[in-house]
Amino acid sequence: MSQRFDRYTSILFLLVGLGFVIESRRISASAYGSNVGPDIFPMGLGFVLILLSLRLFIETRGYANFESKKGKYDYKRFLIIVISAILYGLLIETLGYVITTFLFLAICFQTMEKGGWIRTLLISGAFSYGIYYLYVEVMAGTLPGFPVWMN
Repeated sequence: MSQRFDRYTSILFLLVGLGFVIESRRISASAYGSNVGPDIFPMGLGFVLILLSLRLFIETRGYANFESKKGKYDYKRFLIIVISAILYGLLIETLGYVITTFLFLAICFQTMEKGGWIRTLLISGAFSYGIYYLYVEVMAGTLPGFPVWMN
């Protein structure tokens, strides 16, 4: 991308991140059956977006003034990831967080970089179970667990 586009985009994302943080303060701080309220995720997302936009803004100072050449779009990878994301949203209640996230990450990792199955499976498994454990056990939040037939 160009320096000008990236700079304006970083400012736009900074404003969106601030909006997330400000508006998440209006959401109730607790939810039924959970110590972690519904305001935590949007607030965290807002902070991450603010930090990433600041990083992009700082990085644009070091750009050389050149426009990128138009590249070939990879529709196949894009469609695989979009379909995987849709299936993830549809199946998370049925299969549970850990299994659905594991499958989604494994498919996305293999779509972006073929091969390295062992590394893909290890990272996908560690991430999906690690986040589940951290959120449910440590922070006492609620996520869809394992399917009923596995319990």
